Amino acid sequence: MSTALVTGATAGIGHEFVRQLAERGHDLVLVARDRARLENVSDEIQRIYGVHTEILVADLSDRAQMGKVAERLADEVRPVDLLVNNAGYGLGRSFLQNDVEVEEGLFEVLCKSVMVLSHAAALSMRRRRRGAIINVSSVASFAAMGTYSAAKSWVTVFSEGLSSELSGTGVTVTALCPGFTHTEFHDRASMNMSRLPGAMWLNADKLVRECLADVARGRVVSVPGAQYKALVGALRILPRSLVRGGSGGIHRRRRRTTG
Repeated sequence: MSTALVTGATAGIGHEFVRQLAERGHDLVLVARDRARLENVSDEIQRIYGVHTEILVADLSDRAQMGKVAERLADEVRPVDLLVNNAGYGLGRSFLQNDVEVEEGLFEVLCKSVMVLSHAAALSMRRRRRGAIINVSSVASFAAMGTYSAAKSWVTVFSEGLSSELSGTGVTVTALCPGFTHTEFHDRASMNMSRLPGAMWLNADKLVRECLADVARGRVVSVPGAQYKALVGALRILPRSLVRGGSGGIHRRRRRTTG
């Protein structure tokens, strides 16, 4: 039976990955900051799906705690066959409105942890010549909307590069690039999303199913939803000056609605 490690496992897209992977019979290593929430999810998954779960409490903005997760991924006695780098959050204010320490924390979780954990997982998986890594990025990675967008751009390009490096080894890498998804993500960042048209919202269940299907196909970039496939296609061919202008307008409007 294979084992999957999921960061940010107690909420949103991460929790949906946990549920669907358990449904498919994967044992799970659940990673998040809150022990109580981890224990609740672990108990729920064991009760419903009967798979083995392991909890690992870690704040991925802390390098030492990040290292403990990397050590678990490198453990050859208890191999991890699928890594889902999902942990992340957004900031309700723009770059210059935040203290730099706040921005550093975001960078640690969104970029550095993805690099460190992918490195540990990829080395271990390559030795065994099997495995998969999913790095949760965003449609924002194709735009220009502040540090969140910049961090997710790094995740997408990093995933593409690592996929090329692992070509022919039996290990795949997929960057999942969702658009707006019904989770608690925006509430946690104090973002007012009430004006977003309903057609732009994705369902986490369908999103994760589509991603796992793309992983099985060996796709390097997974963009769920026809509306976002079209948007990403346009963003990839438009002049960057137009992308920056359009993204800047969205960013300013969002800032006004979030205070």
